[in-house]
Amino acid sequence: MKKLKFLILLLFICSFSLKTFACSILYYIDSKTGKIYFVNNEDYWYDVKTFIQIIPSSKYELGRMWFGWENFGQGGVNEKGLVIDGAVTPIQKIPNGYSDSKKGNITDKILAKCSTVDEAVQYLEDEKIALKNGHIFLGDKKGKAVIVEWVNGVKQLVEIKNNRLVATNFNLSDKSQTETTCWRYPILQKGLDELDARNAKDSVDLKAVGNLMAKVVQMPQTDSKGKVFGTLYTTFIDLTEMKFILIYKLDNSKIQKFDILNELQTGKSRKIKLE
Repeated sequence: MKKLKFLILLLFICSFSLKTFACSILYYIDSKTGKIYFVNNEDYWYDVKTFIQIIPSSKYELGRMWFGWENFGQGGVNEKGLVIDGAVTPIQKIPNGYSDSKKGNITDKILAKCSTVDEAVQYLEDEKIALKNGHIFLGDKKGKAVIVEWVNGVKQLVEIKNNRLVATNFNLSDKSQTETTCWRYPILQKGLDELDARNAKDSVDLKAVGNLMAKVVQMPQTDSKGKVFGTLYTTFIDLTEMKFILIYKLDNSKIQKFDILNELQTGKSRKIKLE
């Protein structure tokens, strides 16, 4: 509990000026223990009705939990340890024959049907799904992670290198864009380098990874029309232990914590409103 409180405190005090309206995602394998962490800062308008949807397994679908708004999952995890999230990118041409589909809940469908990154990538291909203004981040508890992008009409797969994969709001496979395109990307990469270089006796846990993500949270700011935007929520998933934490609007009174497998084994569907 002390570790969690420390993590929450850092989410409050570590901030940067809002340079972009964006999201930050990382998948990290601790090089010393092999434990896997998947963390996301979801940066968006504060007036959306955000919720967590929990769906137990059925005869033809895997148990899963996802989070988002307007009946669409922005990210989530299933009972097999497959995780998914996404981030907005500059608009690109999608391949011929593919659809930038806005119908249905792609996140829910992938989590319901796929157990691994390879299966999820194949699902996108089978359904001819492509995004013209975003990339999809997939990871699993077997240590595989990939970012699926569509650049200049061609699908690109950016795979995990060494022990980490990071996404913000530029296409990594687009050579006209670099790390300097987004201020958050180099901060996360440097932070992961520091985690790897730590003393062997210093363990990495959700607190350590959360401290890093705290450096790129976007504090609430109000636009000219009075709308508030910033880090809507941060999600922390320990894929090794299958633990999940969500911190809503950087508010330590609005925390959701789950043992993923225990929650999905209750056999009950439920919707948790975060307001």
